[in-house]
Amino acid sequence: MTGYGTGIKNLANGKYTVEIKSLNSKFLELNLKLPKAFSDKEFFLRNECSKLLERGKVMLSINAETTDSNLKAATINKDLLKHYFSELQMVAKELGQREDELLSAAINLPEVIKYDESSVSEEEWKLVLEAFYASIDSFQKFRADEGAVLEKDLTERIQTILNLMEMVVKEEPNRVPAIREKLNNMLSDAVGKEKVDQNRLEQELIYYIDKLDITEEKVRLKSHCDYFIETLKNKDANGKKLGFISQEIGREINTMGSKANDANIQRYVVGMKEELEKIKEQLLNVL
Repeated sequence: MTGYGTGIKNLANGKYTVEIKSLNSKFLELNLKLPKAFSDKEFFLRNECSKLLERGKVMLSINAETTDSNLKAATINKDLLKHYFSELQMVAKELGQREDELLSAAINLPEVIKYDESSVSEEEWKLVLEAFYASIDSFQKFRADEGAVLEKDLTERIQTILNLMEMVVKEEPNRVPAIREKLNNMLSDAVGKEKVDQNRLEQELIYYIDKLDITEEKVRLKSHCDYFIETLKNKDANGKKLGFISQEIGREINTMGSKANDANIQRYVVGMKEELEKIKEQLLNVL
C-alpha cells in the first residue's frame, strides 16, 4: 500500500526531519537513508519499522539541518584531488576534450571532500526518535485514509455484482420458454411437428434445464460477496484472504456464465467479471 509521512523536531540550532515513503509490495522492503552520525542506529530503526509497518517498499530518510557552522566544516584531500585532476587531464588530452571543467569534476569524485560529522547526543537521539514515531503516525494515517477510500470502492463494486446477479434472477424465468421453443423448432424441422413425442420432449427438457440450473451458483455467489464485505470490515490485515474470496467469487461467476445459455444473462455475467477484475486490481493495494 502506498503511504507518506513526516515528522519534524526543532533544535536550538536547526531541526531533524524524518520522512517515510512507501510503494506497493507483497513484502516489507526497507531502504534507510541516514546521516553518518546515525549509522549505529540503523538496526534499531529497522526493527521498529518491521514491527510497525506490515508491508511495502519503504524508504525512510533522516535529514539533519543545522545552522552551526562548525558542523558544516569540511576538509579537502589535496593530494587525492591533484591525482584525480592529473588523471582527468590525461584522459581529456587523449579524447581531445576541453579541460576547463575538470576541477569541478575532480572535486565531486569520492573521498575528495570529507565532512566533519559530529556524533549524536542522547538528547538529540530522543528528538530524532520523537520525529520518527511522529512520521510513523502520519504515515499510518495516510494509509488509513487511503484504506477508507479503497473500502468504499470495493464495497460498491461488490454491491454492483450483487445487483447484476439480481438482474440475472429476473431474467432467468425467461430461459425455459425460450429453450422449449428452440428444441421444438429444431425437432419440427428435423422430423416434422406431428412426429414429435411431447412426453419424451418434456423429459429431455427437464434434464436439459436441470443441467443449466444456476441456483447453487447464485446462492454461493451471494454468500461469497457477503463474506467479502464482512472480511473487509475486519480490522485485521486481510488482503490475502480477500484475494482468496475474490477467486471464489470469480469461480461462481464463470460457472454461471457457462450455464447461462442466454444472451441477456451473459451480458450481466460480463458486467460481473469487469467489476471483479477491478476488485482484484484494488486488492493489490490492501494489506
